Amino acid sequence: MSVRKLKPITPGQRFKVVNGFDALTADKPEKSLLAPLKKSGGRNSHGKMTMRHRGGGHKRRYRLVDFKRMKQGVNAEVKSIQYDPNRTAFIALIEYKDGEKSYIIAQNG
Repeated sequence: MSVRKLKPITPGQRFKVVNGFDALTADKPEKSLLAPLKKSGGRNSHGKMTMRHRGGGHKRRYRLVDFKRMKQGVNAEVKSIQYDPNRTAFIALIEYKDGEKSYIIAQNG
């Protein structure tokens, strides 16, 4: 995974480095592992604003990440490394030998 050093345009960008995103694959997300993500926008169940400066942004869908990894003894292969808009870590799409697919948090290296 590479790190990109920015050329500063403003004083706040001096010494700034960002992720290179070269380890990611250009695959579409697996449809069976997506769920809707409802955003409240700072409103409560009555629709009244209860928190200021919330809302907007790009529409996102939640990626169902398998944190428990309960399939013991079944080998899996990493099919792709993908970007997850809901967390700072990348996710890996794995496919088990029996055909089941799931997302896991991708490790470095």
